[in-house]
Amino acid sequence: MATRPPNAAMTNSDLKPSRDIAVLLEVMKCLRDGCPWDMVQTFETIAPYTIEEAYEVASAIAVKDMKALPGELGDLLFQVVFHARMAEEAGLFDFGAVVEAVTSKMIRRHPHVFGDEKAKAGAASQKDFWEKLKESERTAAGHTSLLDDVAGALPALMRAEKLQRRASSVGFDWNDPQRVLGKIAEEAREVLDAETDDEREDEIGDLLFVVANMARHLKVDPEVALRRSNAKFTRRFRHIETTLGARGIKLCDASLDEMEALWQEAKRAEKSAKKAED
Repeated sequence: MATRPPNAAMTNSDLKPSRDIAVLLEVMKCLRDGCPWDMVQTFETIAPYTIEEAYEVASAIAVKDMKALPGELGDLLFQVVFHARMAEEAGLFDFGAVVEAVTSKMIRRHPHVFGDEKAKAGAASQKDFWEKLKESERTAAGHTSLLDDVAGALPALMRAEKLQRRASSVGFDWNDPQRVLGKIAEEAREVLDAETDDEREDEIGDLLFVVANMARHLKVDPEVALRRSNAKFTRRFRHIETTLGARGIKLCDASLDEMEALWQEAKRAEKSAKKAED
């Protein structure tokens, strides 16, 4: 069988599925050289796909789909490779620079693992250490505000929690969840008192912001909590659809009372199933 000489340039037909990252980098190069869609993409056009793939990873983890997870992680890795390839073409940096940046950061932020410092007990201590280290990194980077590096592209609820946590680190925070609860009630009243669409949007935003603050005080991730509620709503609404369909009733012909009764039925079934699991 003929073999390719060492160091000979690979052709597209040479590329096969592989565990070697170099093959993925070559696949990306070929796509940028030969696929009309890939060739015209930019950092800006690819960024939404990067975010979407990160959520696909989170979704597979949430439903414990370990068979799908390698593929989803691969899709996310491909996004990193895509950005690195575009950067290399522009003479900015390459994939190696991405790897070097993250390994440098991890080694720097874990002196108790890679240096002489002794590890402090518990994840909480390590989190405190990270926050202090990141603060020094922000100063070195020339940030003028404590909030400068809270990414603006984060989902709004997640960003709200991060902004509040950052402000809390310097004491700008309530120390009693009951006060936050009172603020939620206040903001809810202001929603009802709003008179224009702009005011209502503003007040709804304030209400969501304070709810995110309550979640932080209770050590609940608001994004995870809302995803759970979305999944719960989906399950129960599908029960309504399925049951009505089995009865030969269209959704648009069902009364609100009928749908509410089926919603409560689904709710009771979920509670019973949870008790059985416990």
